[in-house]
This record gives sequence, structure tokens and C-alpha cells, in this order.
Amino acid sequence: MAKKGQVFQAYMEEFKMKAIQTYLAGAESYKVAAERLGIKHCTQLKVWVRKYRNGEPLDTRKGSSSPMKGRPRKAFASIEEERDYLKAQVDYLKKRYPNLVTERSLDYKITTK
Repeated sequence: MAKKGQVFQAYMEEFKMKAIQTYLAGAESYKVAAERLGIKHCTQLKVWVRKYRNGEPLDTRKGSSSPMKGRPRKAFASIEEERDYLKAQVDYLKKRYPNLVTERSLDYKITTK
């Protein structure tokens, strides 16, 4: 499982094919080939070889070329519709988490000079 702040290594398609061919040549084990090529763990090389043998694409990340991440935004017909939608969300959260909503009492006095 990924940890908070963890950075993943991205490998180019050519590098993956070179690593696969190195292993399939039969001269080295997964571990030795991974260490020599600078792959962090030999399991990654095993996955690439399995995908290559099964004819699967090596890179199966969805939307990796898009800078937009997350769920697509909802399109609204008007500003008023968006406002009502956001108000409904706020009201739902207030009902769901009532301890977060605090009523401020008017303990301060307004003074004018």
C-alpha cells in the first residue's frame, strides 16, 4: 500500500523492454537483472515479464497523460443552480457533523466613538 508522500519511479517503455529482454536471455535472475538495471525491486520486473508473456500492455495507468486528476466536475446551467447545489452540500454536512457547527454568542459589545 502506498504511504503518504511516497514517490513512485516511472520507467520508460524502452527501459522496460530492455529489462524484459535481459531476463528472457536467460543469463540473469530477476533479482540480479533488477539490481543491475537499477529497478527498486525484482517484483516489478516479474510483473513486466508476466505482462509481456501474456501479451498485455506494460503501462495500464488510466489517464496518465491528463493533468486533470480526480472526479470530473459537474457542469451547471447557471450560477444559481451551482449556488443551490453548494448550499445543499453545506446543509448536508451540517446535519451529518453537528459538532462542527458552533453558534457564536454575542459576547462582545459594539462600541462607537
